[in-house]
Amino acid sequence: MLKENQIKLTEEIIETAYKLLTHKLAFGGLTARNESAFQMEFGHILKTIGQLYEFRLVDKFHLEFETYISLNGASIKSKTNRARVDLLLKYQDNDNTTKAAIELKFFKKENHREPNNRYDVFKDISNLELYKSHDIDLCYFILATNHSHYCNQDNYSLDTADFDFRNNKEYKAGKILQYKTAKPFGPDITLKQDYTFKWDKINDLHFLKLKV
Repeated sequence: MLKENQIKLTEEIIETAYKLLTHKLAFGGLTARNESAFQMEFGHILKTIGQLYEFRLVDKFHLEFETYISLNGASIKSKTNRARVDLLLKYQDNDNTTKAAIELKFFKKENHREPNNRYDVFKDISNLELYKSHDIDLCYFILATNHSHYCNQDNYSLDTADFDFRNNKEYKAGKILQYKTAKPFGPDITLKQDYTFKWDKINDLHFLKLKV
């Protein structure tokens, strides 16, 4: 299979799994309401669909949870040259292998860890950009929450307003994101790509899917 076709199939697997996961969660088909359960349910759906996409005997789909990627330098998240990714997918045949990394977040309203949660989102996106330069073909960030604070809050504190991924907000490559409090939660973050944040609202849940 041509590499470009293999990448398209892998992307189709992820997009289909995302649609199934979000709708089953929002309509009660699944009851995962924390990050670990969210990860497990998404992984199960990905594996099921991925195996259905093994059209030939040589096609193989593989999924790993909480696995490590070796990097040439330290990441902002791990501060080492080994980064732990939530989900790592591989779709391969005798000629090519396509790899996809997915970072997940599930923010619950009752565990309102703000503004640090918003910082952590950009930290994950920064890591995903790093993965793309280390033999990872596709990178996704996916967030689920029952708290509208993240997608349509009127405004944020000036000290942490840089970390903004509300619906239809944009980030321009190279902009420095700073925690301007007396004791910053973490170092400045600068991303390499432009992003537009588009949220999906299904019943009482909000979902953000970002292709990096």
